[in-house]
Amino acid sequence: MTKKVKKDLEDFEWTAAELKASKKINSLPKSLQQKIASRKTRGAQVAPTKISTTIRLSSEVVQSFKATGAGWQSKIDFALKQWLEEHTLV
Repeated sequence: MTKKVKKDLEDFEWTAAELKASKKINSLPKSLQQKIASRKTRGAQVAPTKISTTIRLSSEVVQSFKATGAGWQSKIDFALKQWLEEHTLV
């Protein structure tokens, strides 16, 4: 899915006519109901490589990385890894 399509989906709003014409999930075939139901939750990662944490950064740092676009948090991770390779922690 491209970013443009994803953006369009995030901004999508149902009209009253679309809501009225929509089908209820229990009116769909059982196989489709099961497929939709299985998408509701995401399983645990097999081998988690990252840890969720909270960190306070200066607004300049966050704005600079956000300005680079999608994946800005991964770019911060990469920058920190590079820093660790170049410096010794005591």
